[in-house]
Amino acid sequence: MATNVKVVGTDLKQVTVKVNPGTYLTDILEQACEKLKVPSNKYLLKYKQKQLDLSQTWRTSGLVPGAKLELIVRSTTPTVINVALQLPPPESSLFPPSGRITEKLPSDFTIWQSLRQFESGRASQGKNLNITGRGTAQTANGAAMGSGQLYYETPVLTIENRTLSTFADFQKTLSQLGYNSGGVLVRLSFQKTDKTLVDAMTEMSQFFQTEEDSRKIPSSTAAPPAGHDASASADTPPSNTGSSEAALQATSETPETGATTSAVQENATAQTVSTDAMDIDEPISSDHRPVAIYAAPASGTPVAALRADADEAFAPRIEHAQAHQRLLKTAGENKRLLSDKELAERAAAEQARVAAVKTIRIKVRFPDNYSAEWPFGPDDTGATLYAEIRKLMANESAPFKLALPPGKVVIKDDDSSGPSSKLIGGYRLSSNTLVNFMWDDRVPPEVRKQPFLKSSLAGQAQKVVVPEVKEVEVEDTAAGGGNLPSSSSITSKPRNEGDGSGGFKKPKWLKGLSKK
Repeated sequence: MATNVKVVGTDLKQVTVKVNPGTYLTDILEQACEKLKVPSNKYLLKYKQKQLDLSQTWRTSGLVPGAKLELIVRSTTPTVINVALQLPPPESSLFPPSGRITEKLPSDFTIWQSLRQFESGRASQGKNLNITGRGTAQTANGAAMGSGQLYYETPVLTIENRTLSTFADFQKTLSQLGYNSGGVLVRLSFQKTDKTLVDAMTEMSQFFQTEEDSRKIPSSTAAPPAGHDASASADTPPSNTGSSEAALQATSETPETGATTSAVQENATAQTVSTDAMDIDEPISSDHRPVAIYAAPASGTPVAALRADADEAFAPRIEHAQAHQRLLKTAGENKRLLSDKELAERAAAEQARVAAVKTIRIKVRFPDNYSAEWPFGPDDTGATLYAEIRKLMANESAPFKLALPPGKVVIKDDDSSGPSSKLIGGYRLSSNTLVNFMWDDRVPPEVRKQPFLKSSLAGQAQKVVVPEVKEVEVEDTAAGGGNLPSSSSITSKPRNEGDGSGGFKKPKWLKGLSKK
């Protein structure tokens, strides 16, 4: 049964969107943003102070008819999504027992980027997996027919009850489909089209030109080497399709041999991998986890030591003494031990606080004072952090360990499914954290003296920018002009003596001794 829902924009403008039980919340977001004339990829939906799961339909969302939804600004930091790809036969037999491969991908990845990552990522285990550049010859009753021209087989993705099969669908990101956390299962199948492989590759280059240009290496403008074929890769510009046309033309000259058609198809598949290796700049992280590398300081003197602070800034004031007195008083008070119920409530509150953390940034300081920083999610383990560091090391085989300051807690290189191996849940990392890198005792001194980072990555290091601290005038603070109270306003009034003067109160027995 159709109904209406109201969406309130950030400027308090309201629009009405018509929905039915099968309408996805992502469709509601897109229609509302189109009416409000704002980009849908920068906003999310909220209902009664709760962010909605955009991957759900109206029927399963639990919303009432006529509900008033609010637009909220989407975070610019992508989250990590566990994407599982269910392969069809015969590819599923390459990955026993389930025929499924998984990758951890950022939520701002498009569907096309996700498919390309499954082809070239570590999930494929080095096996020849062709998803985006498949071609097949025309057949009749199992025999080859026609001129031997290859026709494109488009991937068809089924995500829950949603089917994606067009290039326009493949341009949507995981976040636009409603997946901003957790995991998602994608079922893959293929459908033969009436487009030739050459035409399909040309159309791909038009659809994904901007997306792929951002991944090109600077030398990609040079002439391609001999034998470089663009017919099986969507990452090459349309100007490089000449060799593919020549290969197809050679096939059409001998259409009666089915082996030739098969050879061309295998050649196109193999050239997909070679094109990726030549034209695409390999990311620093194989799972496309963003990383920031910071250079070592140019000076051996810490920046804090170069600051010229006035001596008055270190002089203790009366508020410091009062704070110390309050601390001593609190430490000397008797305290009741917590009951079992209170201890359980405190543990549950701590568990809920850790579970609410969706992403943190971990910065690792290396022996040569270089450092690197990554975002991590709830599913990342200590082994994940160790693997990211090894990708940056010039000597990846050298053993090391990671310790949390001050160095008593060591993060283990553990990738077990237990909660103790999780960076957030196991080590209770709920905010941005600095981790120290330490060589293992087995590493010889000559290895420790070598450059830590790979030369190609050391050149990408950026300088650490130290924020300037606003100067605070101590004299104004002491006079009551700052946030801290002045000494004159804090000083307590003296107690009165028996004779009316201020200071020490004379006891009665002492007064009697003074009379003669």
